[in-house]
Amino acid sequence: MLPGPHWEGAVNARLLIGDIYRMGRSEWLTERGWQQVYQDGVRTVIDLRNPGERKRRPSDPVVGDGALAGFDVVNAPTEDPDNAEYQAMVQPYMNHPRLYAEILRLFPGRVAAVFKVLAAARGKVVIHCSAGRDRTGLVASLLLALAGQADQAAGQDELASRGINSWHLVAPVKHPYERYLAEEEMAPIVADRRQALAGFVGGLDVRAFLLANGVTEQEIDAVVARCR
Repeated sequence: MLPGPHWEGAVNARLLIGDIYRMGRSEWLTERGWQQVYQDGVRTVIDLRNPGERKRRPSDPVVGDGALAGFDVVNAPTEDPDNAEYQAMVQPYMNHPRLYAEILRLFPGRVAAVFKVLAAARGKVVIHCSAGRDRTGLVASLLLALAGQADQAAGQDELASRGINSWHLVAPVKHPYERYLAEEEMAPIVADRRQALAGFVGGLDVRAFLLANGVTEQEIDAVVARCR
């Protein structure tokens, strides 16, 4: 697995596949970090969070208004937090691969829309949510399966899970629901996630799902081309 990109401030950042990167919250990047992202050829940032999550926290670095001037920043949420069935099922937030299939069932158009953005994206792309683990992991797993690399999904998930766990150890503000887990606690979680993810990617025809939800063959081919 290639080392993560050297973007100052980035949390849980790494190359996913082809010209597509993944990471946690964009607000963790410093101004120099954004310059480094640009220097690496990224021109499109796809933010999978809901609009209410997209804000700076007091502990985040101060970034000038021009830092993102060279990027197309697209907000493409994968879920509707106001959906009653979603609220009953997902507490306190979508945090495990066992929920990925339910997100596809509840919000197929939203997930498919991410792929339409990927197909038309300018330059290299970085996708992110909050932790860079689950909503990003859902899209990452679909991308890997679409590109014929479903066997890489478990490794990506482990890196993302361990990456945000390491962040919890040093984060300036502690997470309201999660904490740093030592290896004896983390290992069974990784194994449980791996098993759930295998069932998800093993039982899904990604191309058929995308075609059924408004993504064209040409758009799918454009996404696959990015993955090479």
